[in-house]
Amino acid sequence: MSALPLIDSSPHAPVVVRDAADADLPTIAAIYAHHVLHGRASFEEAPPDVNELRRRLAAVQTSGLPWLVAELDGRHGGVAGYAYATPYRPRPAYRHTIEDSVYVAPELAGRGIGRALLRALIARCERGPWRQMLATVGHSGNAGSIGLHRSAGFELVGTLRSVGFKLGEWTDTVLMQRSLGPGDTQPPSQPG
Repeated sequence: MSALPLIDSSPHAPVVVRDAADADLPTIAAIYAHHVLHGRASFEEAPPDVNELRRRLAAVQTSGLPWLVAELDGRHGGVAGYAYATPYRPRPAYRHTIEDSVYVAPELAGRGIGRALLRALIARCERGPWRQMLATVGHSGNAGSIGLHRSAGFELVGTLRSVGFKLGEWTDTVLMQRSLGPGDTQPPSQPG
């Protein structure tokens, strides 16, 4: 798919969102490594290498879900952040529910990159058979991610207290949810 020019309403440079490619993986790995090593948004404790991320990218794309990257002014090897959707759970009854992930280069936070990525991700997923999107926000103090998801129509549906232990602290998981397309107002259009 071609690039989707999504211009942030702030005075910063435009954010261009496009499908991820294999060439983006070293920069994606660097962005994610920072979040794994220094934050509690991800519950991974060791950053995956490029080969593992290649496997994950292929799994997302093979399932028909999007993995997107954002470019901002040609920085970070062209990638300033990324977002993707994965199946929520493997059991068949969950097949119309997906989960999003959004990561931005830490020095570029607050520039509208996460917002552009999440909006594009939602738009792409609404064209598919999925009806609900969940956000599992690591750490209840992650005001940036919680605010980002609220601004995209997600509602808080619960908090799982102290389900992770990372960086020497117990960490909550905040669950947020939004409907995609008609949501649960009508049955799925595809059989199965």
